[in-house]
Amino acid sequence: MDLNDGFHVYDTTLRDGAQQEGLNLSVADKLTIARHLDDLGVGYIEGGWPGANPKDTEFFRRARDELDLRHARLAAFGATRRAGVAAADDPLVAALRDSGAGVVTLVAKSHDRHVDLALRTTLEENLAMVRDTVTHLREEGQEVFLDAEHFFDGYRANRDYALEVLRTAYDAGASVVALCDTNGGMLPGWVADVVHDVVGTTGVRVGIHCHNDTGCAVANTLAAVDAGASHVQGTINGYGERTGNADLVSVVANLELKLDRTVLPAGLLRDATRVAHAVADVTNVPPAGRQPYVGTSAFTHKAGLHASAIKVDPDLYQHMDPAGVGNDMRLLVSDMAGRASVELKGRELGFDLAGDPELVTRVTARVKELESRGHTFEAADASFELLLLEEVDGVRPAYFDVESWRVITETRPGEEALSEATVKLRAEGVRYVVTGEGNGPVNALDQALREAIGQAFPEVAKFELIDYKVRILDQGHGTDAVTRVLIETTDGVSSWVTVGVGANVIEASWGALVDGMTYGLRRHGA
Repeated sequence: MDLNDGFHVYDTTLRDGAQQEGLNLSVADKLTIARHLDDLGVGYIEGGWPGANPKDTEFFRRARDELDLRHARLAAFGATRRAGVAAADDPLVAALRDSGAGVVTLVAKSHDRHVDLALRTTLEENLAMVRDTVTHLREEGQEVFLDAEHFFDGYRANRDYALEVLRTAYDAGASVVALCDTNGGMLPGWVADVVHDVVGTTGVRVGIHCHNDTGCAVANTLAAVDAGASHVQGTINGYGERTGNADLVSVVANLELKLDRTVLPAGLLRDATRVAHAVADVTNVPPAGRQPYVGTSAFTHKAGLHASAIKVDPDLYQHMDPAGVGNDMRLLVSDMAGRASVELKGRELGFDLAGDPELVTRVTARVKELESRGHTFEAADASFELLLLEEVDGVRPAYFDVESWRVITETRPGEEALSEATVKLRAEGVRYVVTGEGNGPVNALDQALREAIGQAFPEVAKFELIDYKVRILDQGHGTDAVTRVLIETTDGVSSWVTVGVGANVIEASWGALVDGMTYGLRRHGA
């Protein structure tokens, strides 16, 4: 099957997804994301609205020379001509024509009330705007798709007119008319009924564009496909304004893996997790851990009962092999863990514990005891690995011995508070006494510890603290409550998380910092 003709997977991350609150993409960002989307094998990438803003105009100019797409075709988004202006004379239509994109997606009003109140023109003129713009662009050699904005609301208000907009576009040469749930208020059964009626009544090729305001964007898209749609629109990671658009990865994964429909080139769905996370890195929007298929928690297991079953057969508690979307199964070690969880987690970290049931029992008991005092290992694999090494070898990995540490914070009128930490330790047979300054006590401790250890182990210079989370465990105690701290450290290649628990936030932070340095040194073969 020619996927670009038989079924369209159309990504609108660079245009509709970019409307998400807090998401601001440069032209370089958009070019990078387009390459990642092409790696996934989508058929169409909507690059933006040339002529409407300088950034999108620049994107299409640079795309001609800098994008070498193997699977996708680039689409330009824009509107029909203005009322009373010829399509050939409308500057925004000209920008679409001159964009260099082989495909243009036109947005058009299909809700009679929007024609009256937003466009402030007649229903007949709106049809003429659709007809003239599609005809003009087709004569210029571009393929045209139509996004029927607010279609489902317009269908309910005036079915005959909404359908006439579709017929007009299709008769003028549009290849696809996409029905847009612009306000995101539809449910799957409603979408299926409308799409079935549109396909049966008009004979046009139908696409679907859903927003997630009811939490049903993916389900609505699948319902539309089941009713006859052969063109799906969405965004990577579900980006979009308000609650977002249909998550395109979930859509295509469900179509391929659950409904046995080939919608991407063979084998490319296995790159979905990498692509989703790579795009998240570009947008600087942290990936959702619980995102279906590609989230870090999508195939993660915590309860001991689950782990026991997974030890026998992973499929007993997983709906699919995570490798199908490029993801991995993860096991969490927590106070809910049983012997099987510890054994499997040890195997994941490179330790074969199957032949030592006494060791497994000892590690399990220690995990439960530590978590009862506030530790958490399900989010701190590095601390768990250090604990496991201590139990396996009988001694905790140690590259330095801390004699003492202290930290003070000083404030002066009109100046910001400054913290100073002093760390005394021995490393490689040498005693170091180092003072560090920072904008807070934890920052000062981090600076002092890093400088002291770095004199013995230069690789510490690569380590950087990139995330810091604090949780008060017994809130009823107020300021004297037990505190848990999670710290994420990176060496520029990968990252690891360590945990510390103490009677105050500084003590807890110190424990997590020491674990983080220790794990990093072990990782680098110190």
